[in-house]
Amino acid sequence: MKAFVIPEFYKSPVISRIKNLRKTQDPRKNDFSPTLLDFGPVRFYIARHFGFCYGVENAIEISFRAVEENPGKRVFLLSQMIHNPEVNGDLVSRGVKFLMDTSEKQLIPFEELGSDDIVIIPAFGTTLKIEEQLLKRGIQLRKYDTTCPFVERVWKKSENLGKGSYAVIIHGKYNHEETRATFSRSEQNAPSIIIKDIGEARTLGKYILGEIGREEFEKKFEGRCSEGFNPEKDLQRFGVINQTTMLASETQEISDFLKSLIIQKYGKEKLKEHFADTRDTLCYATNENQQATYGLLEQPADLAVVVGGYNSSNTSHIVELCEKKLPTYFISSADEIVSAKSIRHFNYHTQQHLSSDNYLPTKSPADIILTSGASCPDSVVDRVLQKLLSFYSGTKSIEEVLEEVTRSAA
Repeated sequence: MKAFVIPEFYKSPVISRIKNLRKTQDPRKNDFSPTLLDFGPVRFYIARHFGFCYGVENAIEISFRAVEENPGKRVFLLSQMIHNPEVNGDLVSRGVKFLMDTSEKQLIPFEELGSDDIVIIPAFGTTLKIEEQLLKRGIQLRKYDTTCPFVERVWKKSENLGKGSYAVIIHGKYNHEETRATFSRSEQNAPSIIIKDIGEARTLGKYILGEIGREEFEKKFEGRCSEGFNPEKDLQRFGVINQTTMLASETQEISDFLKSLIIQKYGKEKLKEHFADTRDTLCYATNENQQATYGLLEQPADLAVVVGGYNSSNTSHIVELCEKKLPTYFISSADEIVSAKSIRHFNYHTQQHLSSDNYLPTKSPADIILTSGASCPDSVVDRVLQKLLSFYSGTKSIEEVLEEVTRSAA
């Protein structure tokens, strides 16, 4: 797999070293157990796989190159390059400006752009409508297009489904940039509909089995179907693709559920006539991050700290997995850790910022799970670890602990 040029300030003396050690020890990622950092009075369990994925590293390399290659030119981000405030902030500090926010609200009118301006397409991609508007302004879109190759693979799958006369069911958050981009392409090739979870898949199932009518269906999925979508016809033959940052297990659950309904209605011998195999649309990095989280949760621990942007879909799903088992604090950086007694964190369910007291356990040793989303730099996770570590006295040095980990891996 290609190695990307990532700014050194995103790397870290602790986290990056652990990752490199595990990569050498387990290059095929067969072992999803965490790395234990035993500092004495506090122990950290570090996920086997987390942080920058292929698509994010690709986006960062292209974006920083766009700035370096165009001195004196205006450089714009179409919207957030990835869902991480530090990375986006670093680009803004270098003079890059946002054209839109993540909901496509215009911050700078496209009419102000000229053919000499540079526009960076984010890792999520963008809609065909927005691409057309930018091309009319003479913008060279492909030069600094950071769209993740795995997102583009989903687009290609939707195209192939359309060619095979299948409708497309997209598992995603309908207001997320990636889902909007995928939907804009899917609807060009096939009847398309967006569903957000297994609950909405069950509603589709009720229509397929004739348990609800057209009116209830249209009320439930208003604004999330392609023009002219006819559920009576289009839900007879379809495939399921996903927004690459959704829970892989839930996409699989949705796919398995709808597949079972097709078998129930048409018989197993006619499955391929009505249901397309789309397992290859699951993003490897999202799946690995989630598998590593399951590996983390096999360890007994007192709390979990998950680091990432608050609008990051893949990070929120890691939080979702952790909070099912133990107290979980979703933070964007070490700045959210106020003291040993107080922490600010984010509730992604209610979209509220919270503050909690006495979040650290009084027992010794304290056991803390630590991981992050796919768009979070190792350096940010490193600072979180070191800040938490600073609250404990009598700890081993970081170098001593890293040497222990290296010896145990030999």
